[in-house]
Amino acid sequence: MAIYGYGAPRLEIRLEFPRGGAMAIPRHKTKYPGVFYRDAERLGGSGTERVYYVVYKKDGKTQEEKAGRQYADGMTEARANAYRAELIEGKREPRKEKKARQEAEKQAAATRPTIRHLWADYKALRPASRALGIDEGRFNNFLASTFGDKTPDEIATAEVDKVRVQMLNAGKSPQTTKHALALLKRIILSGVRTGRIDPPSPKKLQITLPAVSNEKTETLTDAQFDALLVAAEQSDNWKAGALVLLALSTGMRRGEMLKLRWEQVNFEQKFIALPATQVKARENQIVALTDFATELLMRLPRTSSYVFPGETGEKPITNLYPALRRIRKAAGLPKDMRPLHAWRHVFASRLASNRETLYVIQRLLRHADSRMTERYAHLADEAVRRAAGKVDEDLRSAQGRGKERSAASSPEESKPE
Repeated sequence: MAIYGYGAPRLEIRLEFPRGGAMAIPRHKTKYPGVFYRDAERLGGSGTERVYYVVYKKDGKTQEEKAGRQYADGMTEARANAYRAELIEGKREPRKEKKARQEAEKQAAATRPTIRHLWADYKALRPASRALGIDEGRFNNFLASTFGDKTPDEIATAEVDKVRVQMLNAGKSPQTTKHALALLKRIILSGVRTGRIDPPSPKKLQITLPAVSNEKTETLTDAQFDALLVAAEQSDNWKAGALVLLALSTGMRRGEMLKLRWEQVNFEQKFIALPATQVKARENQIVALTDFATELLMRLPRTSSYVFPGETGEKPITNLYPALRRIRKAAGLPKDMRPLHAWRHVFASRLASNRETLYVIQRLLRHADSRMTERYAHLADEAVRRAAGKVDEDLRSAQGRGKERSAASSPEESKPE
């Protein structure tokens, strides 16, 4: 404020306010050096209360720190003085530094490569699918509680072994246990592959999967096979029915059929071309089409680039299992028969039962290793035994016929006179 008068010297008065437009709240001394308080509105009640502050030097600089409120924190002059002494001696962390540290720890925790965070990254890299949903259940049920908040470097082999034993003792099958631990392994490898973490030391962490016999060979009697064909043809879902018939006539895998595009089908030369990237093989593969399979595909509608499209046609169908289970039920088949992959085994087992060689079956199934095909060897042996039995029956019949002819053609023995 300025006052001006004729011939009078200029007088200027300035009133300074703290930032925000409010006047500075007065400080009140206490009997303790470096401890003062300000009056402030009481929290959780009417009236005012004292807010104590301390002043001290650290690294040659004067620091001011809030000690606490009179009522809300139960702070007194004496307690504030003790608080100041702890700050000076380094026994207590200043509030500002503590807040900054906690914020830094919070930020570090948000980006810390725990198994839970690596799982989130793993999911983000995979398209939504039924398989991903199954993995979600495995993670939540078997991995999250033990490993979720740990980084791979914080996990020891003994912990993984303990989870494996616990799952098996709880009645989980070796296959279920294997899938859960294999998921943990994939999550860690995904983090390594994306550069999020370094590979864990094999001296500290090794994930051992339980041994599982996966050589399940599903077979059908002739009556069951006939019933399955009828149920597939009469299915209320044409995609599910066609998938069953295509699997039975070609032995194709589930993923190969679901991802199949029309451009891969050669109707003139009767084959399906499968790129190596689609079948996870070193070379492209060829699936021979029978007349039955060719006619089946020619009858299907072409509304998309995919043979079995999803609702929009931009992606292949993902979940046909309810319809596939209805086909299995309509055919009167056991519930433990896998509703799609089983038909690949049925395809192979019927070939073996009809005396086809294991080499031919291996070629048709496109097994890279002949050991995968050897699970059908016992069926081929049974076919051979049945064929040998027919030879034996034929020999015995011929032998009987020969004796009959021999007896009929031999001359009547002479009787003595």
